[in-house]
Amino acid sequence: MATFAKKTFNTASYAAARPSYPQKLYDLILAYHQGPREQCLDLGCGHGIVARQFGSNFSRFLGTDPSEGMIEQARKLTPKAQFPFAEFRVGFAEDDVPIPTGGVDVVTAAQASHWFNQPKLYPLLRDKVRRGGTLAFWGYKDPVFADYPKATAILNDYAYSQDKDKLGSYWPKGREIVQDKLRAIKPPESDWEDIQRTEYEPDTRGVNSGEGTVLMHKRIKVGEYKEYVRTWSPYHGWQETHPDAVARNKGGKGDIADIIFDDLAREDEIMGDEESEIEIEWGSAVILARRR
Repeated sequence: MATFAKKTFNTASYAAARPSYPQKLYDLILAYHQGPREQCLDLGCGHGIVARQFGSNFSRFLGTDPSEGMIEQARKLTPKAQFPFAEFRVGFAEDDVPIPTGGVDVVTAAQASHWFNQPKLYPLLRDKVRRGGTLAFWGYKDPVFADYPKATAILNDYAYSQDKDKLGSYWPKGREIVQDKLRAIKPPESDWEDIQRTEYEPDTRGVNSGEGTVLMHKRIKVGEYKEYVRTWSPYHGWQETHPDAVARNKGGKGDIADIIFDDLAREDEIMGDEESEIEIEWGSAVILARRR
C-alpha cells in the first residue's frame, strides 16, 4: 500500500506543508486546452488542491484518491458552499468513475501519475476523455536550496542514502519516475497527439539558475521546510522503524528531520534558525496531450 493511503499517515500535516501550484502552470494548461470546460477529472487528488486552485474553470470537478484520509481532507478543505462544482470519491486512478463515455474535457494528475498502473489507466482514459480533450499530468522532484549548494548536497545524501538511519531505503517504488521528471510517463500515441513536455532542472547558483521553465519556487522559512520533510513518504517509513525518535517540537529528543537540519546548520548557520527565510526551487515536469 502506498504510504499516503495508510490510515496512520498524517493527512492533515501533509495538507498544511505541501507546496501549492503556481497560476503559471494552470495558465499553461488552459492555453493548451481546446473546446468545452464542462468536466475535469483529477486523479490522485490528495487533499483537493487542484480543485481549489483550478476547478472553478469547469462546471464540474471530480477528484479521486485511494486514501480515505486524503478524501476526508479534500472534503473538509473544499466546502460545498464555496466550491459547489467539486466532488471527491475514494478510488484508484484505474477505477471506473461515474462519468459518461467521452464526458471528460480535462484529466489532471498532480504529483500522482508515478503511482498509476499505466497499462490499466490509459484504456480508461481512452473511454472517458472526449476527442480533443486534454491530459495534463505534472510532478516535481526534490527542491534545492537555490543559494546553498553544500546544504543541498547534504540533504540529498540524507534523502537517498541506503543507510537504514537515513531516508533512501524507505522511498516507495515510483520515486525514480519523479526524480527523472516523469519521462517514464508516456501517453500512448495511438490515443494521444500533440504531446508536449515542459521541464525545469534547478541549480544552486541562485534563483532561476537552472535549465528550462521555472514553475515551482518559494521563499520559505527554515522551520517550514523542516515540516515539509516530515511529509515525505520515506519519513513515514523511517518513523515506523525508529518509533522512539520523536521530533523536538513534540517533546522528544529529535527525529530524522531534526537530525538533518542539525547537520545542515553545521554547514550553513542559517539552517539552524527556523525563522530565517531561504529560496527553494523544485525540479518539475508538465506533460500535456490531446485525445485523438
